[in-house]
Amino acid sequence: MGGAERTAKKRRQQELAAKSDGAKAVAKARGGGDTKRTAAIVATVVIIVGIVIGGLVWTNASKNATEGQAIPPESVAAELPEARDGAVVVVGEESAPITVDVYADFLCPVCATFEQQYGEQLKEQVEQGTVRLRQHMLPMLDERSDPPGYSLDAANAALLAADAGKFTAFHDSLFASQPEEGKRAYDDEQLIQLGRDVGITGDAFAEGVRSGTYDDLLQREMQRVADDTSLHRDFGDGNVGFGTPTVVADGEMVDLADEAWLDKLVASQQG
Repeated sequence: MGGAERTAKKRRQQELAAKSDGAKAVAKARGGGDTKRTAAIVATVVIIVGIVIGGLVWTNASKNATEGQAIPPESVAAELPEARDGAVVVVGEESAPITVDVYADFLCPVCATFEQQYGEQLKEQVEQGTVRLRQHMLPMLDERSDPPGYSLDAANAALLAADAGKFTAFHDSLFASQPEEGKRAYDDEQLIQLGRDVGITGDAFAEGVRSGTYDDLLQREMQRVADDTSLHRDFGDGNVGFGTPTVVADGEMVDLADEAWLDKLVASQQG
């Protein structure tokens, strides 16, 4: 082999080597040569996807926590006289010296706190003949459940329960097991089952829940209350309007910041 041929052969070998090294460099740059790094990336992606899917499943389960649940019925220590008067349920004797009006929404968490704090005290005063309680259940937060509509459905069912003489037990049960605002609440069938569990018999209650017997009445009452400036409060920053819970005793707005308001009210009558 002549010198020229050896030189040409050596040049071809160098070119082939350069191409091979270049291919390796490209493969490495693309990650093809780093299997550990590729596996780590894939594993990370899988973990992230798992977390996202798990979060969605948990969120959906939390949002629909009331689905299929039975609402536990609350027992009432004493049967109190109660009657529906339009959109209001009157509990107690007409001869009672004190009249207390409570405006509330079954989805309102502050209303549930009010019931926990004062519900039994009010019932005791009703039983003793001191207080006549007027319950105004309003669909103020009707858009705050998912799907919307629970506040109206619950208020309608409560009026139907009053027609059956079971308002207090029904009312107490809904507040004791109040669904969370912004999530699924209770559907018609769950409300109907609660009615049965507190002792409502016959078909009128179930039919009225499904058809929304008092829906129009309640919506008109909500508008009337919202427009009644005597029920408006100053919430600060220039916000004045109606909110739940609102309590009125003998025509005067009650300051719920005073935890002894009921004791003082009763004492004023006894003094």
